[in-house]
Amino acid sequence: MDYIIATHNMKKRAELQRILAPLGIRVLLAEEAGVTLTDVEETGVTFEENALLKAESGCRETGLPCVADDSGLTVDALDGAPGVYSARYAGGHGDDEANNRKLLEALADVPAEQRGAAFVSVACCVYPDGRRLFARGECRGRIGFEPHGSGGFGYDPLFLPEEYGYQTAMAELTAAQKDAISHRGRSVRALAKQIEEKDHDE
Repeated sequence: MDYIIATHNMKKRAELQRILAPLGIRVLLAEEAGVTLTDVEETGVTFEENALLKAESGCRETGLPCVADDSGLTVDALDGAPGVYSARYAGGHGDDEANNRKLLEALADVPAEQRGAAFVSVACCVYPDGRRLFARGECRGRIGFEPHGSGGFGYDPLFLPEEYGYQTAMAELTAAQKDAISHRGRSVRALAKQIEEKDHDE
């Protein structure tokens, strides 16, 4: 069965494809299915709500099962902010440089040991018959004092994952290294397992 990925973020789209393809799940981009997906307004107050909004819209517009994710950064010292507003933390949507600058300013007086944070991703798959699958993934780490690396996107240059001893930024990892520990890697692999189990049961 074909599945549609609902995202306009090219880097996120590549990441989702990279994780799902080896699991034997045939993934199509909207363009490959000959459709243009509506840019859904993310009005939810949780990652789950926003992922569902995007997956439901994609499923409705294509008639195919649709996979979407909503993700963001939660910072302990900021009571979980920027959270679902991560992409528009500094005002404009997707301005990574401005978002990173605002985050550094917000944490200017916070010492290293109190800069704990987590990347969170909720992946959702909606089927034409109304069934829904959800999976959540997290990657713990800390926020660095300055950006490092040129890979990834979003807050990757500032995020120092726990798995690398808080010494290496997410943006310094290879794609394979990032997929192994990332919040999106974890949520999408968990979702893929649910999809495989569902397909096996039918």
